[in-house]
Amino acid sequence: MPVTTDIVQMYRRPRAVVQRLLSMGQREDRALAILMGACLVTFFAQLPRLARQNHIEGGSLERAMTYEFLAWMMLWPLMFYGIAALARLIGKVIGGKGTWFSARITLFWALLAATPMMLLNGLVAGFIGASPALNLVGALWAIAFVTFWIVGWRAAEWPNSSEQVSAK
Repeated sequence: MPVTTDIVQMYRRPRAVVQRLLSMGQREDRALAILMGACLVTFFAQLPRLARQNHIEGGSLERAMTYEFLAWMMLWPLMFYGIAALARLIGKVIGGKGTWFSARITLFWALLAATPMMLLNGLVAGFIGASPALNLVGALWAIAFVTFWIVGWRAAEWPNSSEQVSAK
C-alpha cells in the first residue's frame, strides 16, 4: 500500500497497519527511509513558525532554517534510534517478544503517521502563534503520536495478544 494510504489507515486501525509493516520483513533501509521521511516532513512543518518568529523578532531566516534542518536531519534521527533501543530494552525486561527492528519500525512509523498533525501544528504556529489553538493542536499531535507508538509497540512485543489481522 502507498504510504499515504497507510497513514490514513493508521487513524482507523493502527494495529493492522503495524502488523502489515512488520510482516514485510526486516529491512533496515525501509526503517531508515520512514524515519528520514518523518524528520523531513517535520522540518517542513517548522518553517511557518520560523518565518513568523524571524519576522517578529528579526534575525536571519536562513540561519534559523539551517539549524532546524540540521537538528531534524542529523540529531533527531540519532535520538529516535536511542529511544527505540530504550523501548526494546523495556519490552525485553517485561517479557516482550519483539526485536530491535520492530522497536525501531514502530517508533519511526508512529512519527511518520503523526506528521499530518505536525503539519497542522506548524501552520497554526506560523499563522496564529502562541495561543490556545496551538496548544490544542500540539496536544492532538502528541496524543496521536503516543497512541500510534504504544499500539505499534504492543503489536510488536506481543503479536499474539489479540486476533491476527490478515494483510490485504
